[in-house]
Amino acid sequence: MNGDWLLRGRDGRLTVYLPSGDAVLCRAERGPAGPWEDAPRTVGGSQKLHPGAAVGQGADGYAHLAAWRPTVPGESGLVHSTHFRPGLAPLDWVPIGHPDQKGDRTGPPAVAVDGAGRGYVFVRNKGGGVSLRNQKVKGGWGGWLDLEGHDVQGELAAVTGESGFVEVYASVPGGILHWRQEGDGKKPVRTEGVDVPVRPGTLRALATSAEHTTLFFTDASGDLCAWRPGEKPVTLLASAGPGPVSAVRCEIEGHDCTVLAQRSASGRVAFAAYPTEQESAGAWWTESGPPLPSDAMVSLALDEDGEVVAASLVPSTGTLLLTRRKDEPGLALEAWREI
Repeated sequence: MNGDWLLRGRDGRLTVYLPSGDAVLCRAERGPAGPWEDAPRTVGGSQKLHPGAAVGQGADGYAHLAAWRPTVPGESGLVHSTHFRPGLAPLDWVPIGHPDQKGDRTGPPAVAVDGAGRGYVFVRNKGGGVSLRNQKVKGGWGGWLDLEGHDVQGELAAVTGESGFVEVYASVPGGILHWRQEGDGKKPVRTEGVDVPVRPGTLRALATSAEHTTLFFTDASGDLCAWRPGEKPVTLLASAGPGPVSAVRCEIEGHDCTVLAQRSASGRVAFAAYPTEQESAGAWWTESGPPLPSDAMVSLALDEDGEVVAASLVPSTGTLLLTRRKDEPGLALEAWREI
């Protein structure tokens, strides 16, 4: 899943979105901090999907999902679904087409939701740039927009700033590209990127202030870095493992902090926290939980009380583990439990 697949709904309940063969499943708490549903639901009906779905969430709590599905032999198209509330069935998949009108998959999609609750689906096109299709102000979908760009690699990182405007980041050989909306419903425009040796597939973006979103990525030397457009990238600490981090903002002992989680090289989940946008304060990893297989994914969210919750998923076995922050100083976590 591209994006945070552990989400808190508008009623305070947590939901997980899980890849499973040719489908995406969702499973929710029965009540905030309560037991979980026994069986997951299938997102979007019976359509078969290709692996690599994306998920994003709006300020209204609604989840938006996008995925590729096979159409005719050798070709695919993108589909979109909305999930309004945990416990309800997500809407059926709606076809939204192909950035090049037709063809096979061009790259994994990314999803963001603007301040008005409109979904934005970004994807690489056959020219190596980025294309976008988004929901319109008065309903329905606009046409595909070519945002240009070149040589895009790996997963895109889509994010919505505190302004409600959507941004997207992409890795290219030797650098990072960035697009940002300049107004409500406007086509995102490309801003100044940065030259940095980035590992494709390690991008994750987070809204960190009224002015900025912060992109986390791993550079060629294996360091986890943070970059805000208009500034220089900052090395935060050595990456705990090979994949992207999950990131969330929360209050810890009265301070606005950014919490990061990543499957470490040892297989356990590593956590780090530091004052938001103050990378110079430093951060360090603390590992937690049992060792996990190499395909394990990690996602962070905040519960109904604003406390950190972490989930790990092993797609090959379907094992889903969860932990929450204890009511103690620092980032102390409960024991991981299977749900």
